[in-house]
Amino acid sequence: MRAKLKIDMKQLVIIGAGGMGRTFYDMARESVGYGETYEIKGFLDDNLAALDGFENYPPMLGRIADYQPTDNEVFVCSIGGAARRKCMEEIIARGGSFLTMIHRTARLGTNVVVGEGTIIGAFTTLGADVRVGKYNLIQSYTVIGHDTRIGDFNRIDTHVTLVGGTIVEDETDIHTAAMISHNVVIESNSRVAACSFVLRRVKTGTTVMGNPAKRLV
Repeated sequence: MRAKLKIDMKQLVIIGAGGMGRTFYDMARESVGYGETYEIKGFLDDNLAALDGFENYPPMLGRIADYQPTDNEVFVCSIGGAARRKCMEEIIARGGSFLTMIHRTARLGTNVVVGEGTIIGAFTTLGADVRVGKYNLIQSYTVIGHDTRIGDFNRIDTHVTLVGGTIVEDETDIHTAAMISHNVVIESNSRVAACSFVLRRVKTGTTVMGNPAKRLV
């Protein structure tokens, strides 16, 4: 039985071996399924020397652009910014799939749905009937209130609060300690600066900042 489990276990590959990638390594070891459904194989990075000088990590497996996924591999992507989606879609186009990684300390309420490839960090709370799409990064100590809807490819940083009924569309960045008020809509490709208190809709392609948050660009 143990031998069969080992054969069926997925091999996790972490894309990016910088500081966030090394953080993902720690997170992966503390997440649901580690040692049961997946183990960590190593890192991909276009800088093959990214792990030089750092001990106690699995090996560098190659460059992102050259890597061909195998059937028993799954991936997480630690790369941020505009390159994140492009990098992930290149791996998907080559047949790769992304792990839904949920830290063991996260709290998920009744009827919560989390899409493929989404990462949920330590001590994060998702309230009742939350729906989260694919390929999101929701970092530690964040609170997602009841009935919130989150689309795809969003980055939501640490200590963010999305009050109940919030809608976050696609490819947004909501930075550290921002608070999004009840029923506010964050439209696609927009940005919320750190420590902002958002009371009204954030339009597509804009950046807001402050308390109350106002449009910068």
